[in-house]
Amino acid sequence: MRALVTGGAGFIGSTLVESLLTRGDDVLVVDDLSAGTRDNLAPGVTVAELDVRDTAALTALAAEYRPDAVFHLAAQIDVRRSMADPVHDASVNVLGTLSVLQAARDAGAGAGAVVVCSTGGAIYGDGAPLPTTEAE
Repeated sequence: MRALVTGGAGFIGSTLVESLLTRGDDVLVVDDLSAGTRDNLAPGVTVAELDVRDTAALTALAAEYRPDAVFHLAAQIDVRRSMADPVHDASVNVLGTLSVLQAARDAGAGAGAVVVCSTGGAIYGDGAPLPTTEAE
C-alpha cells in the first residue's frame, strides 16, 4: 500500500508511520514540522515539508505520489492557542482538512482509496474516563 500521512512527524503520526513501514508499506510523510520533528521518524523516511493548507502544493504532491490511503493527522491541537487565536485554529483544522480531501480527490483517490482522520483526545475534555471510548 502507498500511504500519505499528514502530520506524520508528530507523536501519533510517527507511531502510525512506524507501523505502516513495519507492514512493508510505502509511506510519504507530509508535515510542516511546526509541532512534529524528523527525530520522531526512522532514518530514510521521505518527508515533504509543507503546510496542509497549501492546497496547490499538496494536490501536486498527491498527484505525483498516487496514494492508496491518506491518513490525515496534521492539526493545530493546542487548546490554549485555539482559544487565543480561533481563526488560526480553524484555518489549520478546517481548511487544512478540506485541502487534504481535495488533494486526495484530485489524485484519483476515488472509491479505491481511503482518507482517515483523527481528532485526538482533546475533544473529550477534562474528566473523561480513561481509556475513553467512542461512546463517551
